[in-house]
Amino acid sequence: MILTLTPNPSVDHTLEVDRLVRGEVLRVRDTRSQAGGKGVNVSRALFGNGVTTRALLPVGGGGGAELVTLLGDLPRVTVPIAGETRGNVTVTESDGTTTKLNAAGPVMSPEEVEALLDALEDELTRSPAWVVASGSLPAGVPEDLYVRVASLAAAHGVPLALDTSGAPLTAAAKAGSITLLKPNQEELAALVDRELTTLGDVTEAAREVLAWGNESALVTLGGHGALLVTERDVRWARGPRVRTRSTVGAGDSALAGFLAGDGSPEERLRQAVAWGTAAVALPGTTVPHPDDVATDGVSPATEPDPDWRIEPSS
Repeated sequence: MILTLTPNPSVDHTLEVDRLVRGEVLRVRDTRSQAGGKGVNVSRALFGNGVTTRALLPVGGGGGAELVTLLGDLPRVTVPIAGETRGNVTVTESDGTTTKLNAAGPVMSPEEVEALLDALEDELTRSPAWVVASGSLPAGVPEDLYVRVASLAAAHGVPLALDTSGAPLTAAAKAGSITLLKPNQEELAALVDRELTTLGDVTEAAREVLAWGNESALVTLGGHGALLVTERDVRWARGPRVRTRSTVGAGDSALAGFLAGDGSPEERLRQAVAWGTAAVALPGTTVPHPDDVATDGVSPATEPDPDWRIEPSS
C-alpha cells in the first residue's frame, strides 16, 4: 500500500477555451471539477491503475464535502478542519497553454496540524510501502511540517517521497533523510539558487541536494522527460511527443508511475515518464489509466548527455 499525505487538497475546476484573452468574454468549450492536490493526484493515479493506496488529507466546509464526493471510491482518511477546503481554477487553451489560479487554502490551527500528524503516525504503523508527502502548505502550518513528516517516516522505517516547493522544500531537503525527492526543473533551480539549462546542470544540482543527506531524486523536465539521480548513477528517459491538453498533475502521475513500478530503477523511470506523458494528453487533472499508458514509446533509460539543453518546464 502507498500512503499519500496532502496538507492542502483542493477541488480543481478546469475550463477549456480556444484562446485566453484578458478583458474579453470567452466561450468555454468544456468544464470539469475533479479532486485535486498533489498527493491526492498521486493516489488517484495509483488507484486507477490497480495499485493499493490510501489518501490522508484535511477537509473542511462545503469545499471539503465536495472533495470527498469527487474522491468516489478512493480509500482515504480525512481529518476535519474548521476552514474551507480550497478551490483552484485551471484554464487550458487549444494549443496546450495552461494558466493556473491556485487559492491559498484554509488556515489550519495548531491543534488541527497535530491531528493531521497523529493520523499520519497511525497510518505509518500499518507499514505502507511508501509514504508520499506532496504539495503546498495551508496558512498556519509551519514550514518545517515535512521535516516532521520525514522524522515520523524514518521512525517507522517507511521510505518517504517528497514533492513540494519553496520554503517547505528547502527546509525538508536541507534536513535530509528523504528517500526520493521529486522536484521539477524550476523547483530544483530555486532550491540551489541558480539557473539549470543543461542536463549536466540538473544532475550537478540534484547531487548537491543529495549531499545534504537525501537518497535519490526524480527530476521531471516536461517535454524533456525525467532524470533519476542517485549518488553514483544518473539515468535519463524521454517520452514521445503528444498533443498537450493539460499539464496539471502530470508530475504527480509521473511520481505515481515510478512508485508503482517493481522492476529495476531504469524500468521504473521509464514507467514514470510513460505515466507523465499520458497525463498531459488528458483534460484537466485527469489521471492516466492502463489504456492511456504506453511504455514502448519511451526511450531507454540511459546516461544523459550533460550538454543537452533544456527549457524550463514542469
